[in-house]
Amino acid sequence: MTPTTVSVAALNAEPGLDAFGNDPWWIILIKALAVFVFLMLCVLMMIMADRKVMGRMQQRHGPNRFGPWGLLQSLADGVKLSLKEDLIPRTVDKAVYIAAPMVAAIPAFFAFSVIPVGPEVTMFGVQTRLQLTDLPVAVLLVLATASIGVYGIVLAGWSSRSPYPLLGGLRASAQVISYEIAMGLSFVAVFIYAGTLSTSGIVEAQKSIWFAVILFPSFVIYLITMIGETNRLPFDLAEGEGELVGGFMTEYSSMKFTMFFLAEYVNMVTVAAMSVTLFLGGYLAPPPITTFWPGANEGWWPALWWLVKFVCVMFLFIWARGSLPRVRYDQLMQLGWKILIPIQLVWITAVAVIRVLTNENYPGYVIAAVVAVFGLLVFAALWAWSRAAARARAQEAAEREAELRARREDPMFGGFPVPPMSAPHYGSSVAAEAPRFQPTSAPKRKEVSGA
Repeated sequence: MTPTTVSVAALNAEPGLDAFGNDPWWIILIKALAVFVFLMLCVLMMIMADRKVMGRMQQRHGPNRFGPWGLLQSLADGVKLSLKEDLIPRTVDKAVYIAAPMVAAIPAFFAFSVIPVGPEVTMFGVQTRLQLTDLPVAVLLVLATASIGVYGIVLAGWSSRSPYPLLGGLRASAQVISYEIAMGLSFVAVFIYAGTLSTSGIVEAQKSIWFAVILFPSFVIYLITMIGETNRLPFDLAEGEGELVGGFMTEYSSMKFTMFFLAEYVNMVTVAAMSVTLFLGGYLAPPPITTFWPGANEGWWPALWWLVKFVCVMFLFIWARGSLPRVRYDQLMQLGWKILIPIQLVWITAVAVIRVLTNENYPGYVIAAVVAVFGLLVFAALWAWSRAAARARAQEAAEREAELRARREDPMFGGFPVPPMSAPHYGSSVAAEAPRFQPTSAPKRKEVSGA
C-alpha cells in the first residue's frame, strides 16, 4: 500500500472528514482570505479593547482620539510603528535577527485553519463547511504550530547578543514549553471522551453536554495554561519591564517589533478559539436556546454562537491582566511543574478509568465505588502534601528566625553609622570603638574645639 493510499484511508476513516477537500479552489481561497482578515481584525480590536477595558478598570478614559470612540487607535499605532526607523544593532547575528520575527509570526496563522466556526452552509451556491480544513490529528497541528513559534522567541533572544534579550528568550521558551505540557495534558481528557482528534468531531461530540461541564478540571487548567502560553499578565515574565526591559524584543524596532506583537495576539486568538472548540461546544448553541429553538444550530446562526463564546474567552485575558499582579519566576515554574501537571496526570487517570468502566457497561454502583475510592486517595494525597508543605514552611520560618536572632546578637547589627560611632547628633548612644588597625605613619588626630 502506497503512502498516498494510507493517508486517504486514514482521512476517510474519520466520520465527517470526507466533506473536506472537495471544495472548488476559489472557495478554498475565499475561506483562507477570510481567516487571514478575521485574525487581523481580531488583533486590531483586541488591542483596542485591551486598552479601553483596562482604562475603565483603572478609572480613566483610555484611547479616545483617533476615530469614533477611539476605535481606530490600533490602526494608527500600526501605521506609526511601520513608519519608525528600522534599526539593526551592529553586534547582532543579522540573518537570524531578521528571520526570528517571521518564525514567530507565520506559524501563528496556520493553527486557526482547523478551527470550525460553523456547520455546512451554502456559500455562493456551493455547499461547504465554515472551516478551512480538518485533519484526523487537527488538535496536534495546533500544538505543533505553537511549538514552532517558540523557536522565533529563542532565536530573537540569542541573535540579539545582549543579556536582557537572552534572558528574556530563555524565560519565554522555558515558560511556553512548561505550560504547553500542561495544555497538552488537558487535551487528553477531551480525546478520551470525544474519541477523535479532529476539531469538527470534537464539536459534534458535545451535542448533549459541553466538555467544560464534565471535564471541568481540564477546562480550568486550560484557561490557566493558555494565559501562560501567550506570555500575558500575570505570566509575562519574559518582558518584565523592571527586570528585563522589553525581554527578547528589546533590540527590535519598527515592523520587526510589530511582528512579535502580532504573533502574541494571534496566539491569543488561537488559544481562545481552541477553548471554545474543545470545551464550550464550538459553534453549537447553548442548551437553553436549543430547548425552545430547534433551528439554532442550522445555517449561519452557529457562527454567531461561536463568536459570542469567543469574545467571552478573549475578555478573560483582559480581566486577568487588570486584576492579577505579576508573579515571580519561581512561582510560575512551580505552578506549572508541581501543581498543574501532577493534577492533570491524576485527573486523566480518573477520566480513563471511568471511561473504560462506562464502555464496558459496568453497573452504576461499581463506577460510584471506584470514584469514591479514587476521591479518598486523592484527598489523602492532598492532606499529606499539605502537611509536608506546612512542615517545610515552619522549618523555613524557624531558620529565618534563628538567622535574625544571630544577627541581633551581633554587635555590628543595627548600628548607624556602621560600625557604631559616638555621634550624639545622629541619635546614637553607642560608645565608639577603638580602631582595629592604626598605621604607624598616620598623623595624630587633633582635637578641635567648638570655639
